[in-house]
Amino acid sequence: MRNQWSIILGLVFALLVALFAVINVDPVQVNFGFSLISIPLILVILGCALIGAIIAGFYGIFRGYKQQRRIKALTAELTEAQGRIAVLETAQPVLSEMPPAEGFAPDAKTTYN
Repeated sequence: MRNQWSIILGLVFALLVALFAVINVDPVQVNFGFSLISIPLILVILGCALIGAIIAGFYGIFRGYKQQRRIKALTAELTEAQGRIAVLETAQPVLSEMPPAEGFAPDAKTTYN
């Protein structure tokens, strides 16, 4: 459901950018530092929107990759911890199977001084 809302909002934003770009069709001077050219403002607006979308997409991919690496590391850590727990559970004797401690008689009355 969240993904559907993201797509809807993205389409609404794209429609607003396209509408804004179509309204602004006058030629403008763009200085690239080494050259000065005159191009329609619609191309500048759409080009900037496209560059922003590409940057956001790469950031999303990078973040997803980073999360997958973290999930893989935590899964390995969890598996290792579960293995340690299994070893410890099998290594500990059950309390009823342990022999009584030396000098301890559970039926005898104990006096304290």
